[in-house]
Amino acid sequence: MRLHHTIRRTSMTAIAAAIILLATSAFAQTEQSRFASALQAAAAQVAAQPGSESIRRLSVDEAVKLALEQNLGIRIQRIDPQIQDMGVAQAQSAWAPNLTSTFSHNTQTQQSTSALSGGATSIDNGTFSTQIGMSQTLPWGGSYAGSWNNSRFTTTNLFSSFSPQLNSTLNLQYTQPLLRNYSIDQVRQQVASSRKSRDLSDIQLQAVITGTLRSVKNAYWDVVYTIDNLKAQQQSLALSQQFLKDNQKRVEIGTLAPIDIVQAQAEVAANEQGVIVADAAIKQAQDALRALVLDPGTADFWTITFEPTDAASFAERAIDVDAAVRNALDKRSDLRQAKNSLDQSDINLRFFTNQIKPDVNAQVSYITAAAGGSQLSSVNLAAIAAGGTADRTVISDRGFGTVLGDVFKNSYPNWTVGLQIGYPLGLNTAHANLAKARLQYEQSQAQLKNLQLQVATQVRTAARNVQTNQKRVQSARASRELQEKKLEAEEKKLAAGMSQSFFVFQAQRDLALARTAEIQAIADYNKSLVDFEAVQEVPLNGGGGQLTIAGR
Repeated sequence: MRLHHTIRRTSMTAIAAAIILLATSAFAQTEQSRFASALQAAAAQVAAQPGSESIRRLSVDEAVKLALEQNLGIRIQRIDPQIQDMGVAQAQSAWAPNLTSTFSHNTQTQQSTSALSGGATSIDNGTFSTQIGMSQTLPWGGSYAGSWNNSRFTTTNLFSSFSPQLNSTLNLQYTQPLLRNYSIDQVRQQVASSRKSRDLSDIQLQAVITGTLRSVKNAYWDVVYTIDNLKAQQQSLALSQQFLKDNQKRVEIGTLAPIDIVQAQAEVAANEQGVIVADAAIKQAQDALRALVLDPGTADFWTITFEPTDAASFAERAIDVDAAVRNALDKRSDLRQAKNSLDQSDINLRFFTNQIKPDVNAQVSYITAAAGGSQLSSVNLAAIAAGGTADRTVISDRGFGTVLGDVFKNSYPNWTVGLQIGYPLGLNTAHANLAKARLQYEQSQAQLKNLQLQVATQVRTAARNVQTNQKRVQSARASRELQEKKLEAEEKKLAAGMSQSFFVFQAQRDLALARTAEIQAIADYNKSLVDFEAVQEVPLNGGGGQLTIAGR
């Protein structure tokens, strides 16, 4: 009875195994058929749209060149120095001379109120005058003003000696500060500050260029990494597919349990997922690089696919940390900006120190004037009283040329030399501004020292990151080689019946992880070299004393 039950159980087990074998074989063939069909459909779709995507071979140097020409951030920043040039010109415009001119003609009729008016009921006056003047604040603090006035006056008044009367006056004035506003004044302060702002725009432009090129190179190595990672995932997929085929043959000949087919299929499905994720990562990396090196206005902006021509190689490099720190302290953009800010604080300090001095100004004034025209004879008052007319004759006639000659020959000079002194009593705004400027200058000095410490720390961290990634690559490479040997040994043991499929699967996964780790380590090493070069010129994260480390 027991033997019968034993035979019956054995028969049922064999039947179940046969059903499972047939089902799994059919399932495996169906899944493989579906996977092949999907690949064929994707290939057909790409072939049906030959113009939808264009391949562009690109090296690191070519990517850098494209970014310098087309990157939007660099193009935007390049406008800022031009804007600052306008700021300098605006500040210097306070030194430009100012020319003024006036032309006027005035007529006037007055009621006669004198008995000696010769019977006239009104007096007519007419004046035509011109004025030309120029004034300017000079770059050394002095200022001048000059004017030349000319007029022609006519009148019917009997008691006027000239009609027409010609007048010309030349007026020159110069003022020179001797204490306050002598070495620096508000205009010179603004000009010096605007020039420092112009220098700052150059520093910021160079920082944007360096930071962008660092991003371009890292984005390039990200594309290389994602492509290499896809190849590694495809190798793992091909390895698992081959192992699935080998297990199917072993099941067919009865040397392997059917359940191992399911495990192999699960491994194939997991690796297919890895291939899909790796392919999506390539598209993301392509978009990041595209945004950095291409102009979005190009027609094929979204359809260009880059094919890197530079491989992510590994070559050990000696790092001189002390030289890098010295170079960073001399070239770092944030340090140069801090020094620029310190210079601007120094300009303000010098200006407010000057403003507390007494206001002492030397003044020189020169005036020369001349008159001319048609000189008339005196009025005969007796004839007018007797009811006669007030006939007058021209005694002499001095034309406008003669008047100008008197002016420019200095015939009638008038000189004035003076000294103007002013000094406010007690505390004033100038003292408060000076105290504030001194505190700001001390603060800028302390900030500069603190920033220098941060820069040295960042450079040392970047150098340490390069050295760490060197060791990572060496370790990852050794691990990958060992995992390859381990997988080879597990496959031989399985073929000899001394191992199980589970250990082969585990070895395959370990090899896939080791390959990915090696690719990642090499990419991180190349990116850390880029960061090490960049950190000597710009902060890697825009400032703040922190450091973005590749691979973390």
